[in-house]
Formats: sequence, C-alpha cells, structure tokens
Amino acid sequence: MSSRTSPRTTRPSIELEVVATKTLSPHLVRVTFGGAGFADFEDRVETDKYVKLMFTTPPPESRPVTRTYTIRRVDHVAHTLDVDFVVHGDEGLAGPWAANAGPGATLSLLGPGGGYAPNPDAEWYLLAGDLAALPAIAAALDALPADAVGIAYIEVSSEDAILPLNAPDGVEVHWIIDPEHGVDQLADAVRGAAWKEGRVDVFVHGERESMKSLRRVLFDERGLERAQVSISGYWARGRTEDRFQAEKREPVGQIFTPA
Repeated sequence: MSSRTSPRTTRPSIELEVVATKTLSPHLVRVTFGGAGFADFEDRVETDKYVKLMFTTPPPESRPVTRTYTIRRVDHVAHTLDVDFVVHGDEGLAGPWAANAGPGATLSLLGPGGGYAPNPDAEWYLLAGDLAALPAIAAALDALPADAVGIAYIEVSSEDAILPLNAPDGVEVHWIIDPEHGVDQLADAVRGAAWKEGRVDVFVHGERESMKSLRRVLFDERGLERAQVSISGYWARGRTEDRFQAEKREPVGQIFTPA
C-alpha cells in the first residue's frame, strides 16, 4: 500500500520489442524495450511508475500471468524504456525470461501506474528499500534537484550487487549487505540515522515484513504523517508472486492494520 497513489485507469496492452539487454550485476539484468509499440506508451511523472508485464506459464499449464515491475528509465528521444529484472538463476518466470531475452523478442505490458515522485517542497529526503526497490530509488535520485539533501539505504545480499547511482552530493547513499535479508535491517538503519532538521519526504518500499518494521519506526517512533511517506511491500519472503498478490486483500498482506 502506498500513502500517495494516483487514480487507476484501464489502458490497453502494448506490445514492445527487446532492443538490448545488459547484465548490471549477477543479480540484475536490464532489458531495454522499444519498437513501434512505444508510440502507444503514455509516460507518467512518478519515479516509481510500474507496469504489468504479461507472461505465459510453461506447458502444460500455459496460462497467462502478469508480473509487476518498476520502469527504471524512459528515453523519449530513443523511444525506449528500461526495466531492471532481479534474477535468481532459473527461479521464477520473469527473471529467467529477462536473462535469456535477445533483441527482437516481444513482450506485452499494461500501464504504467505510479504513486510517488519526490516532493519539491520537502527539506530533505529519506529513501530505503531492497534490490526490488532499487530501480525506483535510483529513478527518484535521478529526479532530485542538485542541491537536495537526504539519505538512502539500500539492502542487498552481497557486495557484487552494489551499483553506481546518480545521487546529488548532499544525499548519502548507504548499502547494507545482508545475505539473510533480516526483517529489521532497514528499520534499524533508519532508526539509527542522524535525523535532519525540517520536513522529510519518505519513500520506503521492499519486502513486506521489512516494510512493517519500517512503518513502526516512521510512524510510531518518529511521528510522521501519512502524507509524508510512500510505503509499500513489493514482495514477501516465502511467497510466490501470485500468493503475495492474493494476500494483499488479507490482513497479513497489509502494511497498515485496517481500522
């Protein structure tokens, strides 16, 4: 759940073509999409804009499924968009597809949607998440003004997952290495941060239970307002994507306890 969301509109699917792929790390593959279908892509201002990518499960089931991914970058000059895929070998559906996709391959998508862009009136910024949230965090850092100040915490499983980011000089970027993905790692980092003066604008997204832990730090301990914080679970430990999506309608799947 995000505290700042835009109204959802139904848009037709768009078929895009793979223009190029690039291995960013052993854990992340960037796929650049383009082709004639790009003309039908309606961009948004949000830095966490996401699309539903349409896949088909392997036979004999062969059923259509969607997977949600953040757009890392849109290039309106080249008529392309980049999507970064987390890969875990042959595990899952989208990761293996991205690892093996070549120029000319096609994929349909729905969207984009989006809910967050850095608030230009904020006095400082706090960004936190794991590898799944890295594209959105990186896009937010790209969008910040050159004189922005803030802190970003990014949790990854190993040092080879660390990537160069384009952050303003006043924004500290901290990488947290944790192969076990401890639930409280990000929350402990934010709790121990040197809290800056003035109104903060917060973007924290990632593993669901980690986000619940961060929720307690931000709202119970720091007393922030909902309007200051964009918070959402992108995935959940021990859950398939389909189960994770289904649980969003259940108490366990909600970052905030229903009133």
